[in-house]
Amino acid sequence: MTIIEKALQRTTDTKALFLGPGVIVKTAQMFRELFPGKKGVVVADTNTFRVAGEQVDSILEESGLKAAEPFIFDDPDLFAEWGFACRLKDYLSGIDAIAVAVGSGVINDLTKYVSYTLGRRYMIVGTAASMDGYTAYGASISIDGNKQTLDCPAPKGMILDPVISARAPKELAASGYADLIAKIPAGADWMIAESIGVEPIDPFTWDLVQRNLRNALSAPDKVKAGDVQATEALAEGLIMSGFAMQALQSSRPASGAEHQYSHFWDMDGLCINGKHVSHGFKVGIGTLVSTASLEFLIDYPVNTIDIERAVSTWPDWDSMERRIRMLFDGKPAHLARALKETRDKYVGKDVLRTQLETFIRVWPELREKVRLQIYSFDTVYDYLKRVGAPDEPELIGISRERLRDTFRRIPYMRSRFTNADIIRRLGIQDELENHLFGPGGHWEIA
Repeated sequence: MTIIEKALQRTTDTKALFLGPGVIVKTAQMFRELFPGKKGVVVADTNTFRVAGEQVDSILEESGLKAAEPFIFDDPDLFAEWGFACRLKDYLSGIDAIAVAVGSGVINDLTKYVSYTLGRRYMIVGTAASMDGYTAYGASISIDGNKQTLDCPAPKGMILDPVISARAPKELAASGYADLIAKIPAGADWMIAESIGVEPIDPFTWDLVQRNLRNALSAPDKVKAGDVQATEALAEGLIMSGFAMQALQSSRPASGAEHQYSHFWDMDGLCINGKHVSHGFKVGIGTLVSTASLEFLIDYPVNTIDIERAVSTWPDWDSMERRIRMLFDGKPAHLARALKETRDKYVGKDVLRTQLETFIRVWPELREKVRLQIYSFDTVYDYLKRVGAPDEPELIGISRERLRDTFRRIPYMRSRFTNADIIRRLGIQDELENHLFGPGGHWEIA
């Protein structure tokens, strides 16, 4: 049994995957197997319709499966936003048909959410290896300027032809690569969370993400050059990450502290030159910060930590809430989220003492496992540069001062336990901040 077959046995939503050169011709076969007695309608934008949507539409028509003319977004500023979702819903609500999305992140998220609101399932023909959200539960949609993850099931089936994806704009593959390399420090975060009893590692979903991860990341130059084999390996890594999230009903296998930077900047509506910054590019910068933080932790003399001092300086909830309100003053959406997420993972002094005692006891062995798990900061930086992804925060419109301000807020933005949480509980966050942003730091601020 292949890894894909094993994954499909555990996925909750996706029941079929065709991945490989030429598989687009199997669109009608998959559609019939998944949606017997139904007809389909293509959803695409002008670019994705040209590269694959027109072919998919012809396949449906020739097979007697076409229900209506394709819905094609022609707005040059298309993104996953509520208004575009409403336009698609208005069209699909008048047709008894299954949507066949042809595109990548934006088309997939819009079709995923709209299909769910109409009580239908859908399938996706991916056109780029650009992110792991193809096969993930939920859709990221901007509402009133705030990007939110809305509940909706993943596609029932997916087709991705790496020959088509290899010809996609280079920035799409670069974004997908940056999203995939994030799974390296995310894995280390999960190891840390397990070590103190917060969240045990699920072996099956861990293996789905991590087993072939380094192979998929091994050829950034070939990914940038549009090599079909390298693109297929990248796509498989991203799809397996989505399957892992489905199987565990959690993004934990594929997301750690690095993704929290992306989510934070999503809520800020981060744009550069009037365009929304891709998820992968934001995550890539977060991956650099997370990797640098893990390296700092590896090198830190953790055995010298004074546990009683760390416990005595740990704030009670009222003090914690006051700090959060100060940090997020003027950001009401961020504040509401920070209060809820931090409250969900807050522990009192007795639990903190137990966590720190456990961590310091297991750290000598765990440190070596984390060291083997992660790439070095220099390697991540080099790989991002070689694949064509941003390797400095300024390239996505984030100044060093803004990166530092985000760093200070990240521990409060998600209840998920990451390296940011253990560093804060050890009482060494200020030292890490100086290491990153002080003299000689990776992002030294004069």
